[in-house]
Amino acid sequence: MPVESIFPRLEALLPKVQKPIQYVGGELNSTVKDWDSADVRWALMYPDAYEVGLPNQGVAILYEILNELPATLAERTYAVWPDLEALMRAEGVPQFTVDGHRPVRAFDVLGVSFSTELGYTNMLTALDLAGIPLLAVDRGDDDPIVLAGGHAAFNPEPVADFLDAAVLGDGEQISIAISEVVREWKAEGRPGGRDELLMRLAESGGVYVPKFYDVDYHPDGRIKRVAPNRADVPWRVHKHTVMDLDEWPYPKKPLVPLAETVHERFSVEIFRGCTRGCRFCQAGMITRPVRERSITTIGAMVENGIKESGFNEVGLLSLSSADHSEIADVAKGLADRYEGTNTSLSLPSTRVDAFNIDLANEFSRNGRRSGLTFAPEGGSERMRKVINKMVTEEDLIRTVTTAYSQGWRQVKLYFMCGLPTEQDEDVLGIADLAKKVIKAGREATGSRDIRCTVSIGGFVPKPHTPFQWAGQADHETVDRRLRALRDSLRGDRQYGRAIGFRYHDGKPSIVEGLLSRGDRRVGSVIRAVWEDGGRFDGWSEHFSYERWTAAAEKAGVDVDWYTTREREENEVLPWDHLDAGLDREWLWQDWQEAVSGGEVEDCRWTPCYDCGVCPTMGTEIQIGPTGRKLLPLTVV
Repeated sequence: MPVESIFPRLEALLPKVQKPIQYVGGELNSTVKDWDSADVRWALMYPDAYEVGLPNQGVAILYEILNELPATLAERTYAVWPDLEALMRAEGVPQFTVDGHRPVRAFDVLGVSFSTELGYTNMLTALDLAGIPLLAVDRGDDDPIVLAGGHAAFNPEPVADFLDAAVLGDGEQISIAISEVVREWKAEGRPGGRDELLMRLAESGGVYVPKFYDVDYHPDGRIKRVAPNRADVPWRVHKHTVMDLDEWPYPKKPLVPLAETVHERFSVEIFRGCTRGCRFCQAGMITRPVRERSITTIGAMVENGIKESGFNEVGLLSLSSADHSEIADVAKGLADRYEGTNTSLSLPSTRVDAFNIDLANEFSRNGRRSGLTFAPEGGSERMRKVINKMVTEEDLIRTVTTAYSQGWRQVKLYFMCGLPTEQDEDVLGIADLAKKVIKAGREATGSRDIRCTVSIGGFVPKPHTPFQWAGQADHETVDRRLRALRDSLRGDRQYGRAIGFRYHDGKPSIVEGLLSRGDRRVGSVIRAVWEDGGRFDGWSEHFSYERWTAAAEKAGVDVDWYTTREREENEVLPWDHLDAGLDREWLWQDWQEAVSGGEVEDCRWTPCYDCGVCPTMGTEIQIGPTGRKLLPLTVV
C-alpha cells in the first residue's frame, strides 16, 4: 500500500521555524519513486543539519546507486533543528524524508552515515521522532533495520545497543548486496522475522550485527574478549573496498541545494585512499589502498556534473588531491577546457610537499586567488616526525614564499594540539613558524599586505591508527598551551596583526575521544546525554561538556579511563574484531616508531612496508599514469 506523505501536516509547522526551506525537498536531481514500484526501500540519513548533510558525498553516491536499481527506492532524511523537533513532538509529526516526506519508520532500512561520532545523539532524536525503539533489542518486524556506515562506523561499539547492523568501508557494492538480501527475505514471506534477516546479513561476513557478539570484561574493566554467540557468524567482520572507481562514476546527477549549504560546488573524488602514513589520520589508514580515477573519467564526470547541476565551481576531492599521479595533466586539461567560462576549479586539500606553483596557477586560471590552505599539523620538526608528517620548516617557507610572490595574499595553516609526546615548546613553535611565514612573504613581495591564519584543532586518538593506544591530552593541558600560543601571537607587535588565530578548546575533543575509543558501556552515557537535551554536539553553540561529564558520572563511566589512559600492547580494543585490513602488529610497531621519531615512506612510490591491507583484503594500489589526455569539448 502507498505510504502517505506527511507534508500537509509538516507544512503548517514550517512558518514557525528557522530556515524552513531545508525541509521542503524538491531539489534539482532529487528522486521520488512510486512507493509500490519498489520491493526494498531505504531512508538515508546524515545525522546533522541539511546544510551540512546535503553536500556529503557518501550519502549522495548511495542515493543515486540505490535509486538506479529498478525495484529499490532511496530517500534522504536529516537531523531537524530543536525548534522543529519541539513542534513535531507537539503535533505528532514523525521523522520524515525530504524527498517524498514519507515517515522514516515505513522504510525497510534506515542507513545512517557517520562522519563524526558527535552525530550519535542526533541519530537518537531521529529514531525517537520516527517512533522506532531506541534499543535494537526492542524493535519488531515492522521497524526498519538501523544500519550504520561512514568513518565513525569503524568502531560502532558505543552505539551498538542502538544499531541493528554496521558496514565498514566503501558502500557502493555492499548496499546493492544488502538490498538483494532484504528483497529475497521479503519475497519469501519474511521467514524467521527480524532475527532471520539479520542472520542472513551477518553470515556473509560483510555486515556487522552487534547482537550476535558478546563482550566479556576483566575485573579491572578491560575487555577480555569479543566472541560470536551464533555458530554461523564470523569472528571478524571485514571492510569493503571498491577496486575500480572508474566503474562507479558517481554522483552523476548531483543534488543542487535549495538552502545555503557548507559547500556549494560539484565535487569529484579523484582518488580514494592514502598511503602517506600520517599516524594521526584515521581516514588515511582505513581507506587504503590508493585507487585513482583515470584522467578521462575525471574529465567526463566534471563535464557531466556541470551540465546536470549548473554549479560553477568544481572541487577535486581526495585525502591529498595533489598526490594524484596525473594531477598536472588533470589541472591543465580542465583549465584549458573551461578557460573563458565561469567554471572555476578548486583543490581543497593540498600537502606542502605536493604543492607547486604551476599547479596552483592552473587551478586559479578561471577563478580568483582567494587563499591557500596547508596542514603542517605539528609545530616543530620533532612533532612532525612523531606523526609522520614529513614536512620540514624549509619546505613550508619555500612553498608559501612562492605562493605570496605569485600573487596570493592569504595562507591558512592547520595544526593540532595535544599530540602524543607533545611539549609546551612544540606548540609555541607554531607561533615561530607563523611569524617566519609572514616575514618570508613580506620579503618576497615587498609588501606588508600579507596574511596568515593559524587554525588549531585538538588531537583525538582514533581506532585503526598507530595512535589507538595513546593517552589523550587532558583538556586543561590543551587549553593552557593554546592560551600560551595565543598570547605569543597577539603579543608580537611586528607580526601579530598579520596573523589570525582560530582554535577550539579541549573539551569537545575529550568527548570525541570518549566516543571514538569507547565500548558498549559508553552507550548509556550517549542515551543519558540525549535524554538531558543533547543535540547537535558538533556545533559549539549546542555542545555542553558539563552535560556529558554529568551523564558519564551518572552512568558510572570514567571518562579519563577511556581518554587519557595509555593502552598496553596486548589489551583487547573494542574494535579488534572489526577488520580494516591493517595488521595489528604493524600498527603497534609504527606506534613505537612514532615515540622514537622514526619515519615511514609512502608505499605508492617505495617498496611495500607490510601494513597488511593489500594481502588481507585481496587488493592492490592502483595508480597511473595512464598516458591519456583531456581534450577540449568543442573545437576552438
